[in-house]
Amino acid sequence: MTATDKTRSKLRQAVHARRDQILSDLGELVAHPSLLGSEHSAQQWMAQKYQSMGLNVEKVAIDVEKLRDKPGFSPPVIESYDGRENIVGLYQPQKQTGKSLILNGHIDVVPTGPAELWQQPPFTPHVISDWFYGRGAGDMKAGLIASCHAFEALCDANLMPAAPIIFQSVVEEECTGNGALACLHAGYRADCAIIPEPFNQTLMTAQLGVMWFQLTVTGSPAHVLDTSAGSNAIEAAYGFFDTLKEVEEIWNQPDHRHAAYGAHHHPVNFNLGKISGGEWASTVPPVCQADIRIGFYPFMDLAKIHTIIEDIAQSARDNHPACKGATFDITWRGFQAEGCVMDENHPMMQTIGRLHREVTGNTIKNYASTATTDARFFQIYGNIPATCYGPKAERIHGIDERVSISSLMQVTEVLALFMTDWCAITSRS
Repeated sequence: MTATDKTRSKLRQAVHARRDQILSDLGELVAHPSLLGSEHSAQQWMAQKYQSMGLNVEKVAIDVEKLRDKPGFSPPVIESYDGRENIVGLYQPQKQTGKSLILNGHIDVVPTGPAELWQQPPFTPHVISDWFYGRGAGDMKAGLIASCHAFEALCDANLMPAAPIIFQSVVEEECTGNGALACLHAGYRADCAIIPEPFNQTLMTAQLGVMWFQLTVTGSPAHVLDTSAGSNAIEAAYGFFDTLKEVEEIWNQPDHRHAAYGAHHHPVNFNLGKISGGEWASTVPPVCQADIRIGFYPFMDLAKIHTIIEDIAQSARDNHPACKGATFDITWRGFQAEGCVMDENHPMMQTIGRLHREVTGNTIKNYASTATTDARFFQIYGNIPATCYGPKAERIHGIDERVSISSLMQVTEVLALFMTDWCAITSRS
């Protein structure tokens, strides 16, 4: 069944009639502090939401031993996956005439930073004008809620998709992606996948690779009456990072860039995200640990990047004054994520662009992300065309994270119309 203009108008009205319920659901979900290792209560909420939509709900556990040798696996940041399952909601039509769809989103959120810097507590959702505030409101619980209500708006309009739809709420997108990887190897497949990440209603056409590693520096303690008698591990960690940043500068030069990032101001970013060390203010610190994140271009080989980082450690020891006498040990933990590029001409990408223009009146902008998303699992390892298209959000990973309500409503409209055009529709009996 092809949607007429009247049907499309009715569907868009159904989306907007759900505005209050959308904000209510988003508030309930944001109130669950689904930090790494504490995703269970939010996932229970998602399971109940999928059940209320009439979906068949399945839980997908993450079995590290089964995934460890799979392409795309990343060493966990925390070891236990007990009680940290992915939640999947399955819709199956009586008769399939359209193309199938995965709507994926992540439930995990990053730490809040100092809570006292927020205008209200991070997990106390609230609205000011067009903005909905709270940790995870933009990244990416608004996208999860948009996916759900797009489907429910179809039901409100007495329409049903004529193809299978797989809804996924996954864990660990923010540090490994092993949640999405587990779903892929559990056998969930579709003709395309959309992740409503908060990329300001742009169409993601590429994403960088991301690698995390932990650097352990061992120096030599000494009394500060003669610091030269010791080797300062904290200063050596900074010396290593200074040397590493030279690579970042090279990779950002125009002649080193992947074509997808040719117009970007500064696509590759390295970050010294966490550092700890020392034991006494008047003792040269003998040990330091640093957690570091680097970005890199699509199609760069992970093993070669490992070698580059090991070579940087040697170069820092040999050449940086602060690293004299220090030893470096590198542990690969967290993201070992390859970059990828999407086919801008794929029918899925073209359909999103057309619907974005239908809803907003504006031509969609392409976006080459300088971060990673779970889209890589579908795109690289599942042979499933995938992209990200989600609402406008600000201060994600920062203080007073917020998502635009009007943008959220438009994304919900686009997703509802995408189900209509991609999956086809049938009248609800």
